[in-house]
Amino acid sequence: MPDKPTTGGFEKTTGWLDWYDGPSRPAFRLPQGAVDAHCHVFGPGDEFPYAPERKYTPCDASKRQLFALRDHLGFARNVIVQATCHGADNRAMVDACLASGGKARGVATVKRSVTDQELRRLHAAGVRGVRFNFVKRLVDFTPQDELLEVAGRVAALGWHVVVYFEAADLPELWSFFGALPTTVVVDHMGRPDVTRPVDGPEFALFLKFMREHPAVWCKVTCPERLSDAGPPALRGERHAYRDVVPFARRIVDEFPDRVLWGTDWPHPNLRGHMPDDGLLVDFIPHIAPGAGAQRKLLVTNPMRLYWPEECEA
Repeated sequence: MPDKPTTGGFEKTTGWLDWYDGPSRPAFRLPQGAVDAHCHVFGPGDEFPYAPERKYTPCDASKRQLFALRDHLGFARNVIVQATCHGADNRAMVDACLASGGKARGVATVKRSVTDQELRRLHAAGVRGVRFNFVKRLVDFTPQDELLEVAGRVAALGWHVVVYFEAADLPELWSFFGALPTTVVVDHMGRPDVTRPVDGPEFALFLKFMREHPAVWCKVTCPERLSDAGPPALRGERHAYRDVVPFARRIVDEFPDRVLWGTDWPHPNLRGHMPDDGLLVDFIPHIAPGAGAQRKLLVTNPMRLYWPEECEA
């Protein structure tokens, strides 16, 4: 088996990303029709070049590898999210959606200059949302009036807006998020500091934000980014990322109809360890105990948001 990087992000070691060389088979059996609602494709760089303005360079992560991982873990569908390393060039994501046979939807990054024709083309390819990234180490500043203009245009297509931000920045972004004319989906629980109490003021503010804005949804994703406990795979544990569980479970319990889950494969720009995607799937029953909560999280909710035409009236 090829060596895998343990530090410094994504060194390109030949073959390490192949799905059969890494993820274990999860013990948790996903419900039929489960959706991996947050994952990515990168490149291949010689076919879909990375953006010159990118803040990091990932390894190539192909649609073939993503679909193999989907089948290996037991998912039926994917939502492929445009990441900052490709900028507003959505070709790799669109190519994967078109190759999926209807089993993938996309979340794009677009600029104010995008034409209506291009938006319609993205919609036909399966795109159902745009992503606004406010994490300063990953992106340069975009004026909020420009983002509001984009949100207004995609609202006409029935799309939603995905937002990615750090917990400390929520107060200054609160009014802007509330002004968006679409459903808003928060990436990775708003990145709470899990070393602080789950009942503390920072996380309480995020819960208040969701209570006061019924159009806000949340991805209870990326425990591997949020955990302070270290890489559990190195300790041989199946119950991983215990310090993140109380935060994710609080959101799932209070907002069961507005939560999503995804692997975040192939875990871009992650430092310290490369997570086992099988272990991540085994995290799910700890944050969503019971078949009803699991079905909402993994099937009902993502289908409502990304494949509403297939949902029962």
